[in-house]
Amino acid sequence: MEPLGPGLYAVDTAFQRDHFDAAFLVVDSGRAAFIDTGTRHALPRLLGALDALGLPRDAVDWVIPTHVHLDHAGGVGPLMAALPAATMLVHPRGLRHMVDPSALWAGALAVYGEEEMRRSYGELVGVPESRAQASSDEQRIAVGARTLRLIDTPGHARHHHCLWDEASGGWFTGDTFGLSYREFDDAERGAWILPTSTPVQFEPDALRDSIRRMMATRPSRMYLTHYSAVGRDAADVERLAALLLSQIDEMVAIASGLKDAPDRHAALKRELLAMFQRRVREHLGDRIAPTRVAALLAMDVELNAQGLGIWLDRLTRRG
Repeated sequence: MEPLGPGLYAVDTAFQRDHFDAAFLVVDSGRAAFIDTGTRHALPRLLGALDALGLPRDAVDWVIPTHVHLDHAGGVGPLMAALPAATMLVHPRGLRHMVDPSALWAGALAVYGEEEMRRSYGELVGVPESRAQASSDEQRIAVGARTLRLIDTPGHARHHHCLWDEASGGWFTGDTFGLSYREFDDAERGAWILPTSTPVQFEPDALRDSIRRMMATRPSRMYLTHYSAVGRDAADVERLAALLLSQIDEMVAIASGLKDAPDRHAALKRELLAMFQRRVREHLGDRIAPTRVAALLAMDVELNAQGLGIWLDRLTRRG
């Protein structure tokens, strides 16, 4: 558990590797909320965070997945079962999937396969409908005396919302503000960031709009599920946003140029990796080897290529 500021903690869920997947715990005046949960395997760490802070289980009022991809929401059902006073708050497009996760399981199974699903995610547990609530755009909720504001943020997924925390001047961004791994941090230049086009609802225009909507608040920090807090001040967050937007444009250009390639998926992976390796070199120089970049980003390159391919197919069907 990493303190990020007054009443705000990142909990490493241990999904895939250390410092890859975070859940956030917001605490104020003895009340609490979890934002994202990791998979069901994260449950001992999430409950352990409450224990470490001396918070009883019934102090948690909210469990809020930013969207229903399983590395963000797979642990919601088991966590809700352990928190008797909590309400789950999810984007309206994701509500039915959290109540009955069978379709969610089937969709993820098609992407990852049975063995990976069992190893990384475990069994999915539905949330009772009586304890589940759909969010609305510009909704505000209380965590003690602290207010969180939710907005609809499509682009990575249509079932995605982000949360503004006025107290810290930051957004809980799920995957809308991309991915930033601590291995790519530079002491002087700060964090490096990349977009995620994970299947199946990548929409670049909507994603750009969602990023710009968050940036309108002049945030000084961003709280990323992958991974933790980035941004030293408002200017640094502006730098990260510009980096994200430029990469979205480049990813779209790469995908469009490969639309009719004979082995499109392999070509997308090759070109995406080359782009990310070049971008990391621009940020870090030669301090990290291209082979290390490839290893750290292997899963993201694969999923980004899948998502871009699905986006291209959707454009083709539209004619």
